[in-house]
Amino acid sequence: MNIEWPVLSVLIWLPIAGGVAVLLVGERRAELARWVGLAAALATFLASLPLFGAFDRGTAEMQFQELAPWIPTFDLNYHLGVDGLSLPLILLTTFISVLVIMGAWGAIQQRVAQYLAAFLILEGLMVGVFCALDAFLFYVFFEAMLIPMFLIIGVWGGPNRVYATIKFFLYTFLGSVFMLVALIYLYLKADSAAILDLHALPLSLTEQIWIFVAFLLAFAVKIPMFPVHTWLPDAHVEAPTGGSVVLAAIMLKIGGYGFVRFSLPITPDASLSLDWLLITLSLIAVVYVGLVALVQQDMKKLIAYSSISHMGFVTLGIFIAFAILARGEGTSGAVLGVEGAMVQMLSHGFVSAALFFCVGVMYDRIHSREIADYGGVVNTMPWFATFMVLFAMANCGLPGTSGFVGEFMVILASFQANFWYAVLAALTLILGAAYSLWLVKRVIFGEIGNKKVERLEDLNFREGVTLGALAVAVLGFGIWPEPLVELMHVSVDNLLSHVAQSKIQVQL
Repeated sequence: MNIEWPVLSVLIWLPIAGGVAVLLVGERRAELARWVGLAAALATFLASLPLFGAFDRGTAEMQFQELAPWIPTFDLNYHLGVDGLSLPLILLTTFISVLVIMGAWGAIQQRVAQYLAAFLILEGLMVGVFCALDAFLFYVFFEAMLIPMFLIIGVWGGPNRVYATIKFFLYTFLGSVFMLVALIYLYLKADSAAILDLHALPLSLTEQIWIFVAFLLAFAVKIPMFPVHTWLPDAHVEAPTGGSVVLAAIMLKIGGYGFVRFSLPITPDASLSLDWLLITLSLIAVVYVGLVALVQQDMKKLIAYSSISHMGFVTLGIFIAFAILARGEGTSGAVLGVEGAMVQMLSHGFVSAALFFCVGVMYDRIHSREIADYGGVVNTMPWFATFMVLFAMANCGLPGTSGFVGEFMVILASFQANFWYAVLAALTLILGAAYSLWLVKRVIFGEIGNKKVERLEDLNFREGVTLGALAVAVLGFGIWPEPLVELMHVSVDNLLSHVAQSKIQVQL
C-alpha cells in the first residue's frame, strides 16, 4: 500500500487548521465549536491510520519523507519522515487527542472555543516533533508546544495555576536552551541540520559528553527524571483533566523519544560512559518516587508520581542497553531493553490517560480530588468502578494488560546487565500494586466519606466511549503486543547497531 499524498504534513497542519477554524466559530456558538473540534481531531486520527498499514516493517529507513526548503540561506529544510520509533507515538497522539476533545464536552463551559483550539494546535505541534528530520525544525516544534500547554494550565487550571504554569514553563524552557546550544554546535560542525547527518558526525569523547549533558538537561526535564521532576505534580494538580491527560500520555514521551532520536545515535560513547548515571537516576525514580506516590492524599498527585515512577522504566530500558552492550554479549538483550522502553511509553500513554480521565469523571461530579472524600463508589457507579479497577490493575503491571508487557521486557533486559538492577526495577511492581490497590480500596470499595457519593450517577455515553476505547487499547496490547513490537523491531535493531560503533574510532 503506497501513500501518494503528504500524509505527515496533513497530520501536522490539519489539527492546527482545525484549531483556527474553532477560533473563527467563536465562543457564542460553543456547541458548534465542539463539533468542529471533534471533527478535526477525528479526521486527523483517521488520516494517521493508513500509516500503520503502509509502513514497511522490513526496513529501518525513514518513510513517507517530505522535503522542502525552509530557510535556504542556512540550508534548513522542512524535512519530515517516520520510522518504527516515531510512528507508534504519532498514532498514540492522534488517538488520545480525539478522546481529549470528547472529554471536554461537558467539563469545559468557559472559553470553549479557545480551549479546544489550544488542544488542536498542541496536537499538530506534537506530531511535528515526532516527524521532524531537521534538527531546528524539531526544536521549533519542541518549544512551540509550551505555548498552548502554558495557556491550558494557566487559563483553565486550578487555584494555584499561575504558580504551576510558571514552574512548568521555566523548567522545560530553560532545559531546552542547552539543547539549542548543542544543536547549533552540531550544525556548525556538520554543516548540516539534518538529523540523520548528525547521527553520522564523528565527535571526540569530550564533545560527546558536553552534547550529551545538554540533551540530558532538555529531555530529563521533559520525561521528567529525578531530581528535575518536581514541576510535574504541580502541573497535573492544577491542569484541567484534558491537560493532565495530554501531559502524561504524550508530552512526557517526547523526552524518551529525544533520547533515542538524539542522545544515543549522536553521542554513543558518552551514553556508554554515563549510562551508570542514567541507570541510577532511573532506579531512584522507580523506587523512591513510587514510595512518594504511596502516601499521597490527592488522586491527581498520586497518579502524577506514579507517572514519574513508570517513566523511570523508560530511561532504564534505554540506558540498560549500554550496560548489556559493554558485556560484549551481542545486541539481543539491548534490543529487548529499548523495545521494552518503547512499549512502556505507549502503555503508559493509555493507562495514565485513562486514570486521569477517571479522576476527571469523579471531579466533575463532586469537585474534589481528595481520596478521603470518596469511598463506596462501586455502589452508585458500577460501570465506572469496573473501568477504574481495570486501569488500576494495568498500572500495577497485571499480566494481560499493556502495563505488564513493557515492564517485563525491561526487567528481563536488566537481568542481562546486572542482577541488582533487575531486583530494584522489579520493586516497582510491588510499589505499583501497593499505591494502585490502596487507591482503589479507598475510593471504590472503602466506606463512604461524602454523602454526595450516594447520589452519584454512573457514566454517560460520552464518558463510557472514552474509557471504553482506552480499555480496548490496554487489553489489546496486553494480550497481543506483537504488532507493536514488530512495528519498531527493525528500527530499534538498526539504532543499537549504530550506537555499538564508537564515533571516536571513526574520528581517529
